[in-house]
Amino acid sequence: MPLLPMIGGSVGHLKGPAEWTGPFAVPRGERVLLGVVRQCGADRYAHPVTPEELAVVVRGALAELAARDDLAIAVPDEVHIERPRNRDHGDYATNVALTLAKQAGVPPRDLATALAAALTACAGIESAEIAGPGFVNIRLDSAAQGELARGIVTAGAAYGTGTALSGRTVNVEFISANPTGPLHLGHTRWAAVGDAIARVLAAAGASVSKEFYINDRGVQMDKFGASVMAAAHGHPIPEDGYHGGYILDLAAEITAAEPGILELPEDEQMIAFREAAYGLQLRQQQSVLRIFHTEFDVWYSERSLHDSGAVVRGLDKLRGQGHVFELDGATWLRTTDFGDDKDRVLIKADGEYTYFASDTAYYVDKRDRGFDLCVYLLGADHHGYVNRLRAVAACAGDDMDDNVEVLIGQLVKIVRGGEEVKLSKRAGNIVTLEDLVEEVGVDAARYSLIRYPADSPLTLDLEVITQRTSDNPVFYVQYAHARVCSVLRNAEELGIDWRAAEFDPSALSHVREGELLGALGEFPRIVAGAAELREPHRVARYLEDTATAYHRFYDACRVLPRGDEQLEPEHIARLWLCAATRQVIFNGLTMLGVSAPERM
Repeated sequence: MPLLPMIGGSVGHLKGPAEWTGPFAVPRGERVLLGVVRQCGADRYAHPVTPEELAVVVRGALAELAARDDLAIAVPDEVHIERPRNRDHGDYATNVALTLAKQAGVPPRDLATALAAALTACAGIESAEIAGPGFVNIRLDSAAQGELARGIVTAGAAYGTGTALSGRTVNVEFISANPTGPLHLGHTRWAAVGDAIARVLAAAGASVSKEFYINDRGVQMDKFGASVMAAAHGHPIPEDGYHGGYILDLAAEITAAEPGILELPEDEQMIAFREAAYGLQLRQQQSVLRIFHTEFDVWYSERSLHDSGAVVRGLDKLRGQGHVFELDGATWLRTTDFGDDKDRVLIKADGEYTYFASDTAYYVDKRDRGFDLCVYLLGADHHGYVNRLRAVAACAGDDMDDNVEVLIGQLVKIVRGGEEVKLSKRAGNIVTLEDLVEEVGVDAARYSLIRYPADSPLTLDLEVITQRTSDNPVFYVQYAHARVCSVLRNAEELGIDWRAAEFDPSALSHVREGELLGALGEFPRIVAGAAELREPHRVARYLEDTATAYHRFYDACRVLPRGDEQLEPEHIARLWLCAATRQVIFNGLTMLGVSAPERM
């Protein structure tokens, strides 16, 4: 039977029996999917093949029990479904009988027994057994489980996506950098992780805008201009200026393009060097990010925030909310009302706007642009900004738990042979994004940075991430994708049109096939969890587990016929399983911004 129409997305949340078009009676001797109705009509039923679909089936069974047996239970919005570590216990397990037993007024095992009986009557469920104090272990029949392969291939790039965040507009700001030098290793981590967070949020249904905040205003810009001007004249760079070979490069490029710049009065000359170097350095940052597979929807200039009047408008909004006050000639925001450790100055006594004024106005501007949620990804030295930005949201009249989120990333260290290394050739004593990409490649750099939780310090071993062996996680996953592609190419060369041939999902009955199908079925839930928790490393680790499941399947199950062997249904079914695996690995790597090579 066909899959549920939600196979490419997420299953909707059902609030209780009143929203079901049933409850449906279970005809004697028939196996039907309780409560789950295809969009094409109530007379069609489907097999559960993913944890999300199985959760819907369990909820339907509970609704049936409540209506039929007069149990005093409210069907929960969500049912926990998990994969048992010991596969002898079944394909999936649920603890819902334990959580509802008190409400129902019956012992947990009694409720579990009734639920197991109802589930056994459902299409696609081979068995449901009671374990421990009230767990229900569920085993799908091979036909139901095998049907997942067809569903994944049919869904294509949509498999794994969902609708949990549909209707939410999210602004993800994940690099806030001065255009005064190359992007360093801290920026590089956020370039990878922030982009992956934005991708999984979009996969969960959110409308996402990726934003780069350009710190192009303030004293640091003047120091940058003075540094480039000094280099152009062959003078020593000011001690508090910017050092590194790239300053000499900028000076040479500017004077070659504009030789007359050296004849300008000193004040005008500094501004001219500053603006020219700003443009060149910003374009360099944009170019290297593009190479790194990180594209931004918005490049937002701090200057434009002030020039457009957004700072004044932002302060006016905060005044209107009653959280701005005057003290000692300065203008303050009372952020201590909302958990900040001290109130913050917006305008100093001399009339100059503080950097915090820009921060507040920038948040208000994002909300005025229509974003429901503003996500900030900041460096390890910005812990103080967490409560500060949350307080800004509250002062603006927003819900600081719903409209703003601040993530803090930790430092990255590069080692080779156990010794820390500095890769930079032109930027002084730092590691730049460009240097790292040149050393290890885009895929290895991105995957390695995304693979770990961003809030933990990270040490990257160059000797590991450049290996073309199974010890290198990115190579291991990419090789699995290439291996599947090779199998599918070989099938084509043998003249096997597996798409056109009859597909018998029940032929996928080997234990390794079941393990692989189980892994593939987890993908939508992994993506949803990565989006909800802002943890794209979950996708990377999942892909590694799935690659292992595929290699085990490949070693145990012959996919293509040998020599004069006849083409059997199991060969066709295994080719569908291979194609489904290829699709899942491709989709997962794409969410990480990593390529999925067809040959290695």
